[in-house]
Amino acid sequence: MQSQRGLEPVSSSHWIRRRTIKGVGVKDYKRSSSLQLEERILETSATMKLLLAGIVLIFIAGSEAQWLNFPVQAVQGAGDMWRAYQDLKESNWIKGDKYFHARGNYEAAQRGPGGVWAAEVISDLRERMNGMSGQGPEDEAADQAANRWGRSGGDPNHYRPKGLPEKY
Repeated sequence: MQSQRGLEPVSSSHWIRRRTIKGVGVKDYKRSSSLQLEERILETSATMKLLLAGIVLIFIAGSEAQWLNFPVQAVQGAGDMWRAYQDLKESNWIKGDKYFHARGNYEAAQRGPGGVWAAEVISDLRERMNGMSGQGPEDEAADQAANRWGRSGGDPNHYRPKGLPEKY
């Protein structure tokens, strides 16, 4: 190999550059273009891995973000259940309770998983309280059927009594 200006051959892949900094001899290694290309490929590979990891994290965070909506949905679903209960009391309609059970559960379930959870918890608690007040097991089973009907997306009007004002 020929010596280039200021460079001495060391091997086929490296050149040594000699410099003096404040009287101290320093060796600089200048890598050949093939090694520089390998470094660029490795840097690009690391960049691609980092980019891929970022994309995966975005997808994970996006799917987990749905979980953050759960408490909001639960509160809104509880509000839907409360409105149905208030309408039941206001209407004072005989045989209208199944409709209001189905409607409250239906509206809460439309909020999402949090609303379904709230409707289920509130319905179960309400039925337990009604069971302690002397409500018969047949009526409790019918109420729970109306609750499940509404939570599963069934039309609450299936339980709507004849003559119930359109307001409800």
